[in-house]
Amino acid sequence: MSQAVISVEGLSKRYLIGHQAVQREYYLSLRDVLRRELRNFVRKGADFARGRQIIQGDELEEFWALKDVSFDVKMGEVIGVIGRNGAGKSTLLKILSRITEPSQGRVVLRGRVASLLEVGTGFHPELTGRENIYLNGAILGMTQREIRRKFDEIVSFAEVERFLDTPVKRYSSGMYVRLAFAVAAHLEPEILIIDEVLAVGDASFQEKCLGKMKDVAVGGRTVLFVSHNMSAVMQLTQRAIVLSAGRVEYIGNSTEAVEIYTRASRSSMVTQFDVRAARRPFRGTEEAKIISLMFDRQFAHFKFMEPLEFKVRVLGLRPVSKLRVSITVFSVNGSPVGSGFSQELEAPGTGEERDFLVRLPPLRFAPGTYFCSVSIGRGNNLTSTVEYDTVADTMYFEVSPEETESGSLASWMSVWGSISIPSVEISRS
Repeated sequence: MSQAVISVEGLSKRYLIGHQAVQREYYLSLRDVLRRELRNFVRKGADFARGRQIIQGDELEEFWALKDVSFDVKMGEVIGVIGRNGAGKSTLLKILSRITEPSQGRVVLRGRVASLLEVGTGFHPELTGRENIYLNGAILGMTQREIRRKFDEIVSFAEVERFLDTPVKRYSSGMYVRLAFAVAAHLEPEILIIDEVLAVGDASFQEKCLGKMKDVAVGGRTVLFVSHNMSAVMQLTQRAIVLSAGRVEYIGNSTEAVEIYTRASRSSMVTQFDVRAARRPFRGTEEAKIISLMFDRQFAHFKFMEPLEFKVRVLGLRPVSKLRVSITVFSVNGSPVGSGFSQELEAPGTGEERDFLVRLPPLRFAPGTYFCSVSIGRGNNLTSTVEYDTVADTMYFEVSPEETESGSLASWMSVWGSISIPSVEISRS
């Protein structure tokens, strides 16, 4: 049995948060202000003298970012860490990276640790890419000989050859993360800790990073991978940790962990959208207006190949005889997936509200999160169109991965696109 290279026992992290007290008086006198400031000054001085955290504010709140977290990671294991924003993922990684000290519990690390927790951490903006490779490598624990030996490989992986002698303050965020990841990944650490920073890179670079992390794992090194990309988690990891409100909700098989996480996400995904104040990218003729959109179900979650249905409530503003609904679906990165137009129906009268049920046929949406732009008007893509009203960036929904014959969930790489092509034929030409 391989030895655990990361041992976490009863790990907890407490923060004190300051709040300004609500003043019930209509106004404060100078004496009240001086008394309050003197009290705060004395309290901060006492905290400083005793080596305690200095908190701004009149009232203190105790917040546990992590509470009694325990797990082991074995040598050569690639383990995912998933959870909603605020679940404690970044706090956990900062403690493992020895950036933050725990309030309770302990962490045992056996091996050299390389961390990539934030884009450009350890980079000096005035230095060139070449100089920052040496600086960042030294910060991460590489010797000068190691950096020289890996230099060409780092530059090639980061794809910044043309800008190697340009100050990094002129780099785009994508170039920053490429260079930062390249240095960390080529450190050859026993433990590599990666937070959700790869989302900054483009699709091809994300694919390259996933491949590199696979190579790192095959080489016997250990990877902790935090991501909101469930396909990447299932593809890269065998085990995953689900964090919720600072506590471990589940540790085990990655597929089961993703299902637990998405189940919780579904319960928080709204299904009714009051769009009266929503973003409207351009002004329509305003003969009718969309006032609400709704998925007629408890959660905005659809299975693979399930028809997409929603209701649109329309308010008639001026006399018009016909009305049709059109929808454009976008992937979560903002790329349009496809559009469709309904047939025309009788429009509501002036001042009348009417609900319309819109149904899209079973489509092969790849697993992931999507949102929509919905329009009402007349005409379609084969004729001229007139738009009464258009609502953008609304109706977020999620599509679950496809189930295989064995009942497991099929993984899907985001770089493959947003549509699953049903079959590809091959024959001798």
